[in-house]
Amino acid sequence: MFDVFKNSTLFTLEIILPSLTIVLTGNSMAIQFGHENLLLGEKQTNVDNVEISRIVPVWKKISDRHVSVINMIDLHEAEHVDNLIDQLVNENEIHIFIFVVRLDQLTDADKICFEWLQKVFGDTVFHFVMILFVYEREDESDTIIDDLKKNPVLEQLLEKCGGRYQTCNKMMNNPSEMRDLMNKIERLFYDNQQQCYTGEMYNTALRQREDLKKSKCERDDALTRMEETGTSETGEKHKEKNLLFNRLHLEERHHNKLRPADFLQITKHSLQSHESCAEEELIQTFIQKLLMMNYRARYIKTEEKNHTNIKTEEDHTQQRDKEDEGNIFDDDLKSKSFPKKGTSQSDLIHPMDVQMAMFHCADGFLKQLMVTKLSQCQYALPLLVPDPYTQQIEFPLWTFRQIKKSWKMRNNNEIISQTQPIYKAKTPMVCFFRFGSVSSSKSQLMNSLINEKHNTFFHRNCPGSSRTRVLMDGVVEIAWYCPSGSNDDKFTDCVAFCNLHGDAGKHEKQLQILTEMSSVNVVLLPQLDRNDKSAKIIQNLYKDRKPLICALTKDKSTVSEIKKEKYKIGLKGRNQSDVSEELIRVINSCLSQSSSSFRLEDLSLRYHADLRVDEKDDDDCRRGREAAEQMMSLLEKKDLTEIKESFLPHQGKLWHQWCQNNKELHRPRADKTEKEKSKRNKMKELREQQHEVHINTYIQSFFKEMISHAENKMYFLKWLRILLDEHASADISALHHKYHEKWSTVLQLKEEHDKSEQLETEQTELERISEELQAATFGLEHIMREIGQIYESCSSVKKNKKDLQVHFSSLPSLAAEMMISGFPLELMDGDAAHVPVIWISAVLDELIKKLGDQRVFVLSVLGIQSSGKSTMLNTMFGLQFAVSAGRCTRGAFMQLVRVSDEMRTQMNFDYILVVDTEGLRALELAGRSTRHHDNELATFVVGLGNMTLINIFGENPAEMQDILQIVVQAFLRMKKVRLNPSCVFVHQNVSDVTAREKNMEGRRRLQETLDEMTKLAAEEEVYDAEHFSDIIRFDVHNDVKYFAHLWEGNPPMAPPNPNYCENIQELKETIMSHASKSCAMMLIDLKDRIKDLWEALLNEGFVFSFRNSLEISAYRKLETEYSKWSWSLRKAMMETENKLHNKIENETIHEVEETELQRELKKTREEVEKSMSEFFEKEKDKNVLIEWKTSFDLKIKELQENIVRETKRKLNQILQQRDLKKKIDAQSTNHENTLYGKSKELALKLKDKTNDEQTLKKEFDLFWEQSVKIITDTPKIKNIDIMIDVKILLNDIYQGIIPVDLWKEGSVYNDIFPVLSYSEHVIFRKSAQKVKETHGYAQTLSPEDEAQIRSLVTNVAQQTNKMIQSFNISKMGYNISCIQQLTEYIRKRVTEHQEESAKYVFKNEFFVNLVYSLCERAKKMITEQYSLFMNRNDPLIYVEKKREKFYSIFQKYCHGATSAAIFGEIICQKLKEPIEQSVYKNTARDLTDEMRSNCESLNGNRSNLEKHILKTLAEEEDFNKYMNYIHNPRDHFKSFIRDEVSRYITDKFRVSVLHKMNKNIELLQQKIMRAAHESTEHVQVNSGDAGLWWKSFTKQLSDVLIFSEKDLSGVKYDDVDDFNLLEDVIRQELTDIMSDIRSRFNTETFPVNLDDKFRPDELLFDHFCQCCWVQCPFCKAICTNTIENHGGDHSVPFHRVTGLRGWFHCNSTNFSTQICTSAVVSSIQSFCPNLPDKPVLWREYRSAGGVYADWSITPDLSELPYWKWFVCRFQKDLEKYYNNTFEGKGEIPDDWRTYSKQDALDSLDKYI
Repeated sequence: MFDVFKNSTLFTLEIILPSLTIVLTGNSMAIQFGHENLLLGEKQTNVDNVEISRIVPVWKKISDRHVSVINMIDLHEAEHVDNLIDQLVNENEIHIFIFVVRLDQLTDADKICFEWLQKVFGDTVFHFVMILFVYEREDESDTIIDDLKKNPVLEQLLEKCGGRYQTCNKMMNNPSEMRDLMNKIERLFYDNQQQCYTGEMYNTALRQREDLKKSKCERDDALTRMEETGTSETGEKHKEKNLLFNRLHLEERHHNKLRPADFLQITKHSLQSHESCAEEELIQTFIQKLLMMNYRARYIKTEEKNHTNIKTEEDHTQQRDKEDEGNIFDDDLKSKSFPKKGTSQSDLIHPMDVQMAMFHCADGFLKQLMVTKLSQCQYALPLLVPDPYTQQIEFPLWTFRQIKKSWKMRNNNEIISQTQPIYKAKTPMVCFFRFGSVSSSKSQLMNSLINEKHNTFFHRNCPGSSRTRVLMDGVVEIAWYCPSGSNDDKFTDCVAFCNLHGDAGKHEKQLQILTEMSSVNVVLLPQLDRNDKSAKIIQNLYKDRKPLICALTKDKSTVSEIKKEKYKIGLKGRNQSDVSEELIRVINSCLSQSSSSFRLEDLSLRYHADLRVDEKDDDDCRRGREAAEQMMSLLEKKDLTEIKESFLPHQGKLWHQWCQNNKELHRPRADKTEKEKSKRNKMKELREQQHEVHINTYIQSFFKEMISHAENKMYFLKWLRILLDEHASADISALHHKYHEKWSTVLQLKEEHDKSEQLETEQTELERISEELQAATFGLEHIMREIGQIYESCSSVKKNKKDLQVHFSSLPSLAAEMMISGFPLELMDGDAAHVPVIWISAVLDELIKKLGDQRVFVLSVLGIQSSGKSTMLNTMFGLQFAVSAGRCTRGAFMQLVRVSDEMRTQMNFDYILVVDTEGLRALELAGRSTRHHDNELATFVVGLGNMTLINIFGENPAEMQDILQIVVQAFLRMKKVRLNPSCVFVHQNVSDVTAREKNMEGRRRLQETLDEMTKLAAEEEVYDAEHFSDIIRFDVHNDVKYFAHLWEGNPPMAPPNPNYCENIQELKETIMSHASKSCAMMLIDLKDRIKDLWEALLNEGFVFSFRNSLEISAYRKLETEYSKWSWSLRKAMMETENKLHNKIENETIHEVEETELQRELKKTREEVEKSMSEFFEKEKDKNVLIEWKTSFDLKIKELQENIVRETKRKLNQILQQRDLKKKIDAQSTNHENTLYGKSKELALKLKDKTNDEQTLKKEFDLFWEQSVKIITDTPKIKNIDIMIDVKILLNDIYQGIIPVDLWKEGSVYNDIFPVLSYSEHVIFRKSAQKVKETHGYAQTLSPEDEAQIRSLVTNVAQQTNKMIQSFNISKMGYNISCIQQLTEYIRKRVTEHQEESAKYVFKNEFFVNLVYSLCERAKKMITEQYSLFMNRNDPLIYVEKKREKFYSIFQKYCHGATSAAIFGEIICQKLKEPIEQSVYKNTARDLTDEMRSNCESLNGNRSNLEKHILKTLAEEEDFNKYMNYIHNPRDHFKSFIRDEVSRYITDKFRVSVLHKMNKNIELLQQKIMRAAHESTEHVQVNSGDAGLWWKSFTKQLSDVLIFSEKDLSGVKYDDVDDFNLLEDVIRQELTDIMSDIRSRFNTETFPVNLDDKFRPDELLFDHFCQCCWVQCPFCKAICTNTIENHGGDHSVPFHRVTGLRGWFHCNSTNFSTQICTSAVVSSIQSFCPNLPDKPVLWREYRSAGGVYADWSITPDLSELPYWKWFVCRFQKDLEKYYNNTFEGKGEIPDDWRTYSKQDALDSLDKYI
C-alpha cells in the first residue's frame, strides 16, 4: 500500500489513503433508496442485467472522501453469481464490507445473508466487515446498547465483526453520520495494516471452501468405513472436536485467525472481573485473565445456562413430609451424589481444551503473546502440538522467541547468574511418559518436582478438570525448573521437563522425538509386565544408554536401581512428598553423570522433516526473520558498547551537544547577547553537522525492508527486536554483574568511611561501567530514535540527506504506523534527557492523518526505579514496555490502547495513551542524576497526563518521602498553570492487603505525608497551600490502592500472585471510571501540550514560563466568536439607530429612552446569549473555555450597555441638533415652497400661451432671476480656514509669547506625532534633576515616561477626533467655538497629566504643537464636512440645483395638468434626497456586514486584522508606514481599514455594491408605493382629503426616510382630489428618480455622499478598535485584550525586537536586539527603566513598577521570525531613524538573516 514517489534517487514512505471501495450487503427492506441517499442513491430498476450492475462501482464523494460504492444488497438471493463475485474481487481491492441491518429487527433473512457472506468470502472477510444499524426514528439510535444486550445472536454477530458498527438513518442522508462512517472505515483500514480484501484472499477462501467440502466428504467416507468396520472411535473424536469449537464459538476461526488486536483493547468485558462466565465467553475471559498474568485463567467456572426442575414450595413441603418417614439405612441405598452447581461435569469444557482451542485458532502473534503470558504464569508451554484433524505435529518455535529465563547456580561459594532467551538455553531435559491407564497423575507428580505449590502442569485434580479432554492427547508440554542459587534448590542447574499427554504408546512420533532429545526418561505405568502392549517400547528405553526411571502405580517399593542408571520406584499408597524427594535425588544423580543437553532451536533442525515448524511454514514469518538476520549480520564482531556510536551516529555526541546547547540557551547565565548568539549559531552548526553525517548501512537496510516488504513488516519488526535483545543480553548480563560487584565495593568503602584514593578510583570505575551499560543497550527504540534524529536534522536544514532512500517528510509516517500496530514510541530520549519536539510533533501529525483527530485519555506513571511501573502497565493493558532488570525504562515512552467502538460512547474517548517513564532516583544515573532531573521528569509526565499513577514500592514513609515531595511539587505547578490532572497512589508489595484497619492506618499516614510535602513544596513554589487537597482533587479512600506482592512465593519459580492481578483489575476499573468523567484531549491538543510543557521545563521557572497552547487556541476561538457576537449586537443597534434617527428628523419622537433601546435589542441579545450558551456547552474545548464564561458574559453585558448608552448619546445629540437647525431647514423649505407658489401663479397667467414654448421659457427665466435675486440678498455662508482660527486662539492664550513663525506650513517641528523623544518638550522638576554621576547620562525621559506621554498624545487624538464628529459640521455648520472646545479639552488633559508626574512639566511649545498637530490632521475632515454644509444650506446653491424640476412643474401647470399630477411630482421631488440618503446608508450598512464575512482581513478578531496589516506592510516594504504602525498603531489600523474598505468597494462594486444598492432601491420603492396605496385606501374609506392622505403617507415612511409633513409647508394642495391618479403619478415619477439615483451611483460618489458616521470604514473601526491600545513598554507590541480599560495585566502572544522602539545598550549607540519573551528568561541580564536608576533584572521586570508592572510577559524562545526579517530588511532605515547602530552588543544574529520575506509571512499564518 505504499505510494512511492520518485525524485531522482529519492523515494517517499508516505502512505496515501486511496479512494475507498465500499461493498454494501444486506436486505433491501432495511434501506430507503432515493436521490438523497448519499451511499446508494436511486434503486436501479431499468438495467438490463441487475446482477451485473451490482458489481459495477459507482464513484461518489462523501465527506470529502472519494469512494467507490458497490451495491450487493439482496445479491445473496440471486442464483449463479459465482462468476460475478469472482469478477468483483479480482477487479477491485475492497476496503470494507458494510452489512446493513435494521436496528431492532434481526430477521432470518439477515442471518442467511450473513452466513452467505461468510461462506462466499471466507472467514478472512470478518477483518473487513462493519455492521451498519439503520433506524427510522432518531430516538431509536439511542437504544443500540440495550438492543445488543437483549439479542445475544446480534451480539455474537457483532463480536465476529470485531465489535465494529455505525448507526445511520434509513435514508442514509445525514452528512454527520456519513462522516463518522468514513472515519471508522479509515480507522479500520489502518487497523488492518493498510490491507484490503483482495482476489487472493477470495481465491484462498474458495480453495478452503472446496477443501472443506472435500475434507467433509473424506471425513464422511471415513466415518462410514469406520462404522462399517466397527472402528468409529476416530470419527467420534472428530465430532467431539467440532462440537468443542462450536461451543466456544471458534468454528470459523481455523482460517480467520484471532489476532492480538481482537483482545488488546478496552471492552466492556475487559473492565469486569470474571470468576465464572457463560460458555461462549470462556475464550474472552481466559485470554483476558491470561493477559493480566492471572494463573487462575485455567480455573474459570462455567455458568449454568438455565435452571430446570424448579419446585414450588408445596412440592418441597410434600417432599419433607415423605422424608420424615424414612430411615438412614433405607435411604442410604437410594442416595444420589450432590448436584454440582452449573453444568454437569460430563458437559464441562476442560480448561486445557479452552487453552488449546484458543491456541489452534490464534495467529502467530497472538500465539506468541499467549505462550509468553503462560510462561510468566509459570505454566507449562505447548512444545509439540498435533493438528486437531490431520494430526500433523507442529513445533511452535516462534511462540518461544520472547521468553527469557533467569536462574542462579552455585559453584562452590560463588553464585553465577544467568539470563537467557529460552530458545537459546542449553539445558538437560527430563521427559515423562505414561503407558496405559494409571491411577496416579503424571502431571501432578511433575509439579511436585518443579513447584509443589503451583500446578505448572494441569492435572486431573485441578479445579475445573473433567474426563472429557478433547485436544490434549498427543500434546507435549515443556516447563523449566530455574534454581535460585539457594541451598534448598531441588536442582542445581536449569532443567527442562517435558510431559507427553495421553498414552505414549499411541503417539510414537512424539515419543521418538522426546526420547532422542532427553537426558533422563521417566515412564509411568501400572507395573513392569512383559505381556503389556507397551512392553517393547519399555524394553527399548531400558536398552538405551539414557537413564530411565520407571514409576509403577501398582508397586509400593521405594526407589531402587535395577542396573546402572535404570531405576524403578513404587507409587502405590506412598506419601507424595517421599516420592518427590526420591525422584529428585535420582534425577540429580542421573543428570550429574549425563553430559547431554537440549536446546529448543535444535529441535527444528533435527526433526524438520517430521515436524511442521511455524517459523518455516509461515512465509511472512520466514521472510521477516531473513530480513532481520541480514541486518543482524552487520553487527557481527562489533563491540556492543561501540555499536550505537558507529551505527547510530545521529543520536550520539552531536545530538547530545545540541540538547545541552538548547538547555543553556533557555537558561542563559551571562549578561551577554553574544553568548546567546553563539549558542544559536552552535546549534545551527550542530544540526548541519548532524545532517552531513552518513546514514549507516544498518539504517539503510531497515528503510529498504520497511518499504519493499510492507506486508511482512510486523514479523520483521518483531524478529529484529528479538534478535537485538538476544545479541545484547549476554553482554548486558555481564555488565550488570560487574556493576553490582563494583557497587558493593563502593558501598563497603563508604560504610568504612574510607576517604582514600581507592574510593575515588572505585567510583570512577563504577561510572565507567554505568556508561558502558547505557552504551550497550541497543534495541528497536534506538533505531527509531535514530530515524527521529535524521528527520530533525533534515527538517532543521530544510533539505533531504543525499544517502536517504526516502524523503525525510515520510519518516514520521513510519513511526505512526508502528504506534498504531502497538509499538511504543520514545517520547523523551532517556540518554539525552530531552524531548525531540520536532519529531514527536511530526509523528502525531501523521497519526492524526491516519486515525483522524481522535480523543485520547493520557495515563502516565511515576515511581522509583524497579518499583514495577512497566510491569503494572503491561499487566493492565497487555502492552510491550521493557520490564527486565537489564532493560529498565530510560526517558519516557508512549503507547496507544484502542477503545472498542462499543465503549467509545460511554468513555468519551477513542484511545488511551499510556506513558511509561524511567524510575526516579535511577541507580545507573547515580553519578549524574539530580533532583532537578527527577523534578523535570515528574512535572512533564504529570502535566501530560489526564491521570498519573504514583507507584510506591512498599509502605515505608522514609522510602516514600523523596518521591512524594517531587510528585507534590509537580501537581502544585500544574495547579498554578491551570492544568488539572488527577492521580491515584499505588502501594505495591504490601504484605497484608486485606487488613482494613491496617489500610486505614496506611491511608492516614500517606495523607499526613502528602500534607507535609505540600507545605514544603508550597514554600519552594511560593504558593499558599496547607493540604494536598488544596492543589488537587484527591480522595484518600478511593484514590489510594494497595497491591499484593507481584510473586506468589520466591522467584524465579514463583508464579504471579492472583491477588496482584485482581488489584490490577480493580485499578483498571478505577482509571476507567475517572476517565469516563474527565475530558479527553484531542491528538492535536496533545501535540501542543507536549511542546508547551517541554518549552516551559527548559526554562528554569516552569510556572513563570508555561504557555498553554490549548488555552491559547481555545481563547482565540472564543475571541473570534466574541467578535461575531459583538458585531451582531452592533449591527442590530445600527438598524435601530437608523430607524430612530429618521423618526427624530421627522419629528415623530422627541426623546430617546434607554429602555426603548434595550427593548429593540432584546431579540438579538437573546440570540447572542443562546449562541454563547451553545458555544460554551458544545465546543470541544468546553472544559478549558469554562473558566472564561463568566468574564465573557460580563463582557457581552458591558458591551450591550455601552452600545445602548452610546446610541442614546448619539440620538440625543441628533435631537439637539435638530432643534438647532430647524431655522436653517425652515428657511430652505420656505424658499422652495414660495417658488412653487409663485411659479404656479405665473403658469396660470400664461395658460393661453402654452403652444409657444419659447415664450414660456423666456417668462420662466425672467421669473427665476427675480425670485433668486430676493434669495441672494440674504447673507451668504462664508468659506473657512480653521488654521487661522487656531493661531488666533493660541495667540490669545499665550499673548504673543509663542512666535507665530513657529507654525510655518510644512514644519516638521510643528508635528508632534513623528517625534521620537519628548525630552525636548519637557522641563524637569528640581527633584528629578539629580543624576547619578556613575551613569553619566544626559538628562532624558525614561522609556516609561516616553510611553506615558505618547499614550497621552494618542488618546487625546482619539478623543478630539470623536469630538469633531460629534459637532456634525455637515449639518450644523462651523464656527470658532469648535476649535475653542478642542483647545480647552487638550489643555485640560495636558494639565492633568503633568500634575500626576513628579518628574517634569510640559513646555508651552508642547501644548501649542499638540493643538496645532491635531487641528492640522482634522483640517481636511472639517473642511470637507463644511463643504457639504454649504452645498446643503446655501440658498442660492440649494434652489439652483432644483431649477430644472421647477421648470418641469411650471410647464405642467401651463399645460393644464391636474393638481394631483403636480402634487405627485412635487412629492417625488421632495423624496429624492431622503431616498438617496437612505439608499446610501442602508447599502453601507449591508456592505459592512458583508465585509465582516467575506473580507479576509476583516472577518475575524483584531488579531486577525493585525496579521493582515503586518502582511500588507511586508508586501509594500514602506519603512515610513512601518514607523507609523509601530508608534501610532490606532491611526494605522484606521488607515488600513479605510484602504481595505475602499479596495473592496472598488473590486466588488459591480458584483456586490451595485447589487445591494439596487436591492435597497427596490425595497424602498416598494415601501413608498405601499405607503401611497394604503394612504389612498385610508382616504377613500374615511372620505378624507389631501391633507389626510399626506399625513398618512408621511407617517408610514417616518421610520424609513427623513421625510415629514413639514416638508410641504406652504404648498397648497387643497384642490387635490384624484388620489388614484396621485398614486399613479408617484409610481411613474418614482421610477425616474430611482433611475437617476442609479445612474449617479459609482465608486467615487458612494463614499462622498455618505455621512461620516455611516461609512463602512467608520462602522468597522468602531467594531474593531473599541479595545485595548496599550503598548509594551519594551517593544511597543499592542495588548491584544478586546476590552478597553480592561482589568488584569496587559499581554500579547508575540513580542518584538526592543530596538524597534529605539532601545539601545547603556553607554553606547548599539541597538538592543533583545526580544521581550526571550529576555525575561534571563536571571542575569538587566535593563534600566529610567536611565539614571538602578538596573532591573529582566526576569524581575515587574519590580520596575509603573507601566512595567502592568504587563505579563511569558518566557518563550519561539519568537516570531517576522520582526527578525524586518530588522535585517530595514537595518539602514532604523539606524538613520533612531541614530543608533546594529553593531557591537547590538549586532544582528546571523540566523536572523536566513529568514526570507516568505518565511516572515508564513510565520504570521503559523503563530497568529
